[in-house]
Amino acid sequence: MRTAYRVETVRAAEAALMTRLPEGALMGRAAAGLAAACCSLLGKGRVYGSRVVLLVGTGDNGGDALHAGARLARRGAGVTAVLLGTRAHEGGLAAFRAAGGRIADDPFEPLAGADLVLDGITGIGGRGGLRPDAVPVARAARGSDAVVVAVDLPSGVDADTGEVAGEALRADVTVTFGTYKPGLLVDPAHAYAGVLRLVEIGLGAVLPGVPDLEALQHEDVAKLLPVPGAESDKYRRGVVGVVAGSARYPGARHRQQLRHVLVLERLQV
Repeated sequence: MRTAYRVETVRAAEAALMTRLPEGALMGRAAAGLAAACCSLLGKGRVYGSRVVLLVGTGDNGGDALHAGARLARRGAGVTAVLLGTRAHEGGLAAFRAAGGRIADDPFEPLAGADLVLDGITGIGGRGGLRPDAVPVARAARGSDAVVVAVDLPSGVDADTGEVAGEALRADVTVTFGTYKPGLLVDPAHAYAGVLRLVEIGLGAVLPGVPDLEALQHEDVAKLLPVPGAESDKYRRGVVGVVAGSARYPGARHRQQLRHVLVLERLQV
């Protein structure tokens, strides 16, 4: 089962955890996990010489991307940062430059030959889709042959509601930190997230015991199904129910689902 917490809860937990840790430790944990995920996606022995592009916004997600980019650069990757906005995370930018990272003058040139793109444009506080100046760069990243990795969540989606109100960057993989966010588990944002990977950074010790959302996985559903025995009949495993549409407006999909249920029962599956 995957559990998720809303942005307000996550921010409070991060603030509480940071009082117990040295400055920068939480971002360091996130960047280390992000860099490790990128290394596994690039493949064993392929980090050295690979071409990585960072799409860097002005917030902490941009800082996570820069610190992860610095780690990849130290392992021999050619890492280029595309700075979107008037400023970037100071500590992350300093670490990135010290590791040999390059700042792009033309955002489109490095994207054309990238093996992997890190989307650190916006974070969990982003609302209303991508800014107009980021849209062409996001489209170029998605149109490239690179694997697109979202930092914490895809830029342009709402972390709490899963709403996509405008342009968003669809990821192949999303590396999220500490806990899942509701928007990663519900549509339409879920469809933008790709494969989800959770990096533990210690939030579990300070998050509330009751999550804001729970999402069953295949193994959870399998555990809920009764195991049939030799004497079992079709009703021993329960009855399939469909909740869709309404009595007045059931819709074609609703009628089709009901037909499927009737066929399954007739076949005694």
